[in-house]
Amino acid sequence: MSRELGAEFIGTFALVTAVCGAALFSAPSAGLVAVAFAVGLSVLAMAFAVGPISGGHFNPAVTLGLVAGGRFAVGRAPAYIIAQVLGGAAAAAVFYLILSGAPAGGKWNSFTAVSNLYGGSGQFSLLAVLLIEVVITALFLIVIMGVTMKNCPAGFAPIAIGLALTLFHLVAIPVSNASLNPARSTATAIFGGAEAWGSLWLFWVAPIVGGVIGGLVSKWLYDEPV
Repeated sequence: MSRELGAEFIGTFALVTAVCGAALFSAPSAGLVAVAFAVGLSVLAMAFAVGPISGGHFNPAVTLGLVAGGRFAVGRAPAYIIAQVLGGAAAAAVFYLILSGAPAGGKWNSFTAVSNLYGGSGQFSLLAVLLIEVVITALFLIVIMGVTMKNCPAGFAPIAIGLALTLFHLVAIPVSNASLNPARSTATAIFGGAEAWGSLWLFWVAPIVGGVIGGLVSKWLYDEPV
């Protein structure tokens, strides 16, 4: 299983690299579209690159959603989730060091600004953030399970998944900074300070609830034998 866990570590590392690089450095000039496409393209690329090894989850909510949908063994999920969290944390640590070397007075975001937050000054309420994270993660799982059915065209699933993730980020970044992924939220919260840590619980609960709902709906909808 070491190769599968290595693939999940690398894939999640790449995803959080996209989040941190785009949100810290590109977003102040290019806006949220840059972040959305960076995240979607990173998952598209890594799903092609290492997806054949591990299935290309890169996200605890996806792993648990696939468990709920009957596509993944529950006994393998904890190791996958640990690898994902470690991969995301490693990427965030790299970008923390990069940010510390940025020129003074530059137009950069902080780790707090790129973390997933709710309820503070100028931020959406807990209920609003909870709803959007549950809904978009559930829809994301429906896409994932739908495009990976046996009767779908082989080789195109990463494209649909990457584009769907881009879409969901365009929708959710203004509301919650778009988590859909507890590993991503944990990675930026590590360096985001007390406010990010205080919000982190929601960005574990909401995406996982959404992922499980999406997995169960997909299991009923597609009715594909496991």
